[in-house]
Amino acid sequence: MSEHAWESNAGVADVVARLRAARRVALFTHLKPDGDAVGSTLALARALVRVGKFATPVYLEPWSARFDAIVGVTDVIHERAGWEEDARVRDADLVVVCDTGSWGQIAGARAFVEARRDRVVIIDHHAHGDGEMAAVRLIDTGAAAACEIAAKVCCGLLGVEAVRMPVDVGEALYLGISTDTGWFRYSNTTRATMMLAADLIAAGVRANELYQAVEQSDTEGRVRLIGRAVEGMEILDDGALALMTVRQRDLRECGASLDEAGGLTDLPQMIGSVRVVAVLIEQEDGTTKISLRSKAEAPGMTDVVDVNKAAQTLGGGGHKHAAGARLDVGVDAARGRVLAAIEGEM
Repeated sequence: MSEHAWESNAGVADVVARLRAARRVALFTHLKPDGDAVGSTLALARALVRVGKFATPVYLEPWSARFDAIVGVTDVIHERAGWEEDARVRDADLVVVCDTGSWGQIAGARAFVEARRDRVVIIDHHAHGDGEMAAVRLIDTGAAAACEIAAKVCCGLLGVEAVRMPVDVGEALYLGISTDTGWFRYSNTTRATMMLAADLIAAGVRANELYQAVEQSDTEGRVRLIGRAVEGMEILDDGALALMTVRQRDLRECGASLDEAGGLTDLPQMIGSVRVVAVLIEQEDGTTKISLRSKAEAPGMTDVVDVNKAAQTLGGGGHKHAAGARLDVGVDAARGRVLAAIEGEM
């Protein structure tokens, strides 16, 4: 095994031991934290506090307000000038990075993490990453979400089975596994995923309330943006490819924020012929964020697309059916590169 290969070099018990030996833990995740990023860091922080540790998640901007209610009173830091000198982070004797292992995904926190590599632990489920980021890596690419892995660590820390998980820890874990599986609709949903979800509900998690807080709290601007994106959708390659483009002017005219442009990739998959979806979102600095999705294997389907491979040609990555990238060009220039990357895999 290469010292810095993107593969596990530790088990759950090893990570639990590291956490138990620490006094203060700082937890990081990727830019624009999603449900799995927020859930895994929150769950671990709450479990650590329950065993007498100091633990603080640090969230890199932009932050989605839809997670505010779930964070509640848990002590967190939203990235701001000087956060590195905050004692809760500066004095940490262990750093945990969840739901990513990519330098590009932790951006402004790279220098902080890199300087502490010998006391960094990665907990992740993605297929690719930068192994040199952490001395200790717990990676399971078969897990539906980082929260599936974090659940095992929380059980070890607290000395309980998932069905006995404290509700505040269980809620955070449920958030991650439900959102990363599209509320248990995506092909990454496994028996283990469903059993964990069932155990967390048995432990007291109110699944419907969590769904309402996360998925039924959109603004009028976001709903109008969805309409704009659907109206401008392109259907290409004899119906197999759907392309959506969101520009800054669309956000302004719809009264939506950049954060509210997320989650559009699910919509074109309602079309029976569509096999792969690409959403291009113009960023404030003129660059382009790309989200790629493909339908999973099904009876009679022969044209399954590995969007992770397509994303890698664009400098990004992810999973076979969900991946992304960012290009330092505008959406018009990005369009051709994205189409070429996808068609190379079709």
